[in-house]
Amino acid sequence: MGRLFVLTLEGKIYCCKHCGTHLALSENIVSKSFHCRHGKAYLFSKVVNVTSGEIEDRVMMTGMHTVADIVCVCCGSIVGWKYETAHEKSQKYKEGKSVLERLKICGPDGSHYWASHDTHVVGSDVDDV
Repeated sequence: MGRLFVLTLEGKIYCCKHCGTHLALSENIVSKSFHCRHGKAYLFSKVVNVTSGEIEDRVMMTGMHTVADIVCVCCGSIVGWKYETAHEKSQKYKEGKSVLERLKICGPDGSHYWASHDTHVVGSDVDDV
């Protein structure tokens, strides 16, 4: 295995909850209105220090999307997913953007998001952009 190259961000940073690796800046948030199986999620225009898994089609609450899970390069935790293709015309704005699940990241103030016991979201990517 080669040397790991990790970018260090400056500003209000979202990082991996498990290892602290920088993932995104708050200024790159497109929407905080997304939901996933584990609760809240944020759509970002840019994320770093992740690698993409296999591309697959998923039926989400807003229609069919081609996505790939994104994984922290340091610890290997799945932290969200990236939209490769949106099949609905109204969802095209998501293409090339990534979703980070709040349960799996720390906020800029070091806060952790804990899913409530009454969170029962089925599917993912609810939004009201």
